[in-house]
Amino acid sequence: MLSLFVGVPLGLVSGYVGRWLDRVLVLFMDAMYAFPSLLLAIVVSIVVAGGQSSSFGGMMSAAIAITVIFVPQYFRVARNATIAVKQEPYVDAARVTGASTTRILFRHIFANVTQSLPVLITLNGAEAILTLAGLGFLGFGIEPTQAAEWGYDLNKALGDISNGVWWTAIFPGTAIVLVVLGMTLVGESLNEALNPLLRTRRATNDSPRKSDDD
Repeated sequence: MLSLFVGVPLGLVSGYVGRWLDRVLVLFMDAMYAFPSLLLAIVVSIVVAGGQSSSFGGMMSAAIAITVIFVPQYFRVARNATIAVKQEPYVDAARVTGASTTRILFRHIFANVTQSLPVLITLNGAEAILTLAGLGFLGFGIEPTQAAEWGYDLNKALGDISNGVWWTAIFPGTAIVLVVLGMTLVGESLNEALNPLLRTRRATNDSPRKSDDD
């Protein structure tokens, strides 16, 4: 959620203001987006925690790492949507009446930018779980004494597998798969429900079947 509150305002400002600010932000976000997400999360976690393992440092580093890797995605979505609507008549009318930039961004443009955010939130939530599990597996995530950590449990299960105790890895692994699969399915369902193009395409594909049945 922190990625949402950071990436969306930056995308709104970048898409609306443009000029050198837009070029700098786009260059910075593209550079971040080019990194593999898990590698970037590990680097951020190490920088934040300073290489020290602690209860607060583990939770803080994991939170900041997950925030950093998803900010570029929200930024790109918000920026592209802002560029698409900032020349609309209602935005021009608000600008002519003397509305401030902040009011135009969050009163008139923001409502048209948020349509695709619910889908992105659910899909990023699934990826965030995988990233957090990867950090925990490598020892850069939340301390196991502070919260349940599936990645840490998988790491400890490696030693059990070599001793013939294979079932200790099943439960955390199955939990990760089910949660990620569930959030992905929710995201796909929201995409079909909120995307008018997909609704129209589905109605078009269903209409011949109904006529054939009749």
